[in-house]
Amino acid sequence: MKFVFKKKIYSKVALFKAAYQYIDDYYIHLDEDETNYFVDVEKKNTERKDITEKEFLNEMILQETRKIVEDRTKKLRETIYARAMASTIIDEEETTDADESVDANNFLVDWFDNE
Repeated sequence: MKFVFKKKIYSKVALFKAAYQYIDDYYIHLDEDETNYFVDVEKKNTERKDITEKEFLNEMILQETRKIVEDRTKKLRETIYARAMASTIIDEEETTDADESVDANNFLVDWFDNE
């Protein structure tokens, strides 16, 4: 089975991710020229049904959509990650010694024994 996809529509990332979905059951060879990607698919097991071009195309659309969402939300994810990591930084100048008035015997016991 040989499929052809236009480079203007699909990214190489989507092509590889779509192909990856089928590598357990199929041998997949990818190639390209200036305008198209070429996908050659061969079954590993003769009992397996053939992939149709429409099935592979649906997977390409799914992967391309995921890539678009990933690209559009990249800055937001980076900001959230940066803020999460920044909140874990401990400023050593602000640390103080433990409160001497706290009796360790009050909190170093089993909660159920305190009742």
